[in-house]
Amino acid sequence: MLAVGNLPCNIKFVIEGEEESGSRGIADFLRQPDNVQLLQAEAILVSDTSLHSPSQPAIVTGMRGIVAFEVEVTGPNKDLHSGAYGGAVGNPINILCQMMAALHDQDRRITIPGFYDRVAAPDAALRAALAQTPFDLAQYQQDLDIAAVIGEKGFSTIERTSIRPTLDINGIWGGYTGPGGKTVLPAKAYAKLSMRLVPGQIAQEVITQFTNYLHALAPPGIRVNIDVQEGYDAALFSSDALAIKAASQAFEAVWGQKPIQVRGGGSLPILGQLQQALGCDVAMMGFGLDSDAIHSPNEHFVVDHFYKGIKTIIAFYDAFAALHAAT
Repeated sequence: MLAVGNLPCNIKFVIEGEEESGSRGIADFLRQPDNVQLLQAEAILVSDTSLHSPSQPAIVTGMRGIVAFEVEVTGPNKDLHSGAYGGAVGNPINILCQMMAALHDQDRRITIPGFYDRVAAPDAALRAALAQTPFDLAQYQQDLDIAAVIGEKGFSTIERTSIRPTLDINGIWGGYTGPGGKTVLPAKAYAKLSMRLVPGQIAQEVITQFTNYLHALAPPGIRVNIDVQEGYDAALFSSDALAIKAASQAFEAVWGQKPIQVRGGGSLPILGQLQQALGCDVAMMGFGLDSDAIHSPNEHFVVDHFYKGIKTIIAFYDAFAALHAAT
């Protein structure tokens, strides 16, 4: 855009490489008033979201928050022979599995006391809008090779992955996991967990609720240590903001299709921090797909979307400058 003399507004780049580890650096950076002044802007544009489908662009108007933990459960002071001690000494892996299973009830609701206290009932208009989102449940299941979806009772798949809180065990291990057998009663067991939070929930409150509950679930003779990995609240953006209008115009100009507005299921800690520090609008205009195997082997990105994304961002700057001049 600079080369052809077509940059209609000032641009500041924030390149942040800690998104997968909680964005602690940007939090420290934003505590300095001089840095906040340096970043002052009228809009924030982020391209870390997905299209609804290859032909249907989408603008994300909110992201869920996140809290993440690593849990260590300890029983005896060393690994034991399961024949000599099994049935008499608590097995940390067995107990950890029981504790993890107790975190959901039969309706797939999270059982942590107080967890839903700040979760408002979904707005009827929002649920109606989500119901209009193009979605083929049978194709969704086929793509994932699953016979059925499983989630919180009373909510659709789209609602479960966007406007409802969740709790997932991301990894669990302990004892002997090498080739062959080894009849061991392990001293320790571990799990990694993450929860997605919705607007209204406060990450620090959820951290306290979970910590208290997990200690309460542990039977006598078992020690529990909980390491908090990260904790950030959800972020919501005005769907009528100038930046959202510019993003909509840009998508329509390049993709030939008006974008739909959706809620993102993932979390971007930097967004809430920047929004709070700068007080400006946010437009989330991404070009990936949910089928890009994000966080999995062979994560990828469609080349055509890369080039169309460049064109769309150029169109965004043009549209934002024109809309701003007209206000």
